[in-house]
Amino acid sequence: MMKHLTTIDIAQMQQRNRARLINSLSGFKSANLVGSQDAHGCSNLSMVSSVFHLGANPALMGMIIRPDGVPRDTLSNIKQTKSYTINHVTSEIYRKAHQTSARYDANVSEFTEVGLTEEYVEGIIAPFVMESKLKFSLEVREMTQLMINNTTLVIGEIKHVIVDALGIKSDGYIDIEALDTITVSGLDSYHQTKRLTRLSYAKPNKHLEKLPLSGGEDA
Repeated sequence: MMKHLTTIDIAQMQQRNRARLINSLSGFKSANLVGSQDAHGCSNLSMVSSVFHLGANPALMGMIIRPDGVPRDTLSNIKQTKSYTINHVTSEIYRKAHQTSARYDANVSEFTEVGLTEEYVEGIIAPFVMESKLKFSLEVREMTQLMINNTTLVIGEIKHVIVDALGIKSDGYIDIEALDTITVSGLDSYHQTKRLTRLSYAKPNKHLEKLPLSGGEDA
């Protein structure tokens, strides 16, 4: 039996239950740790599931940060330094990653509190998560406050990518399952995935073919 919820039903839900419902509607989302530091060198780490691809040339990634009516150290740090990193979460660190969503004081490093390791690369202000097997640094290109709900859209250009060699194939495909990248649904449900297959580039009047994991056809 299907359940039908209207805008009235949703509006009448308890606040946290409504948040869980709406956050679950988009399905599986990427689980990422965003690393940053302020102008004084204090590091910050936060769990973000609203990261999305914007373009490959230039290499752009978008991210939504919730309203800053309460302190948002990640947003504040990015505004100060224009630098941040995005680090994939694995099954080995997802509990620690989730704990970063706790509201620690701005002068407290989540790295230290949850037991993850800061990793710095010369020329990059923001710290990486050493335990992550796929991570990349970005520089801010655009920040826009969305008037509809006061969230902030951060658009960054990818400058450096660090990935375990096991996970990158000859055609550029990144095998995130080989890297043990996990996913999240809703606010608090973590998942491991199972690949069905890779498919060939879709064209009219051409049958789809399975692609080898070692490297596929050119698009």
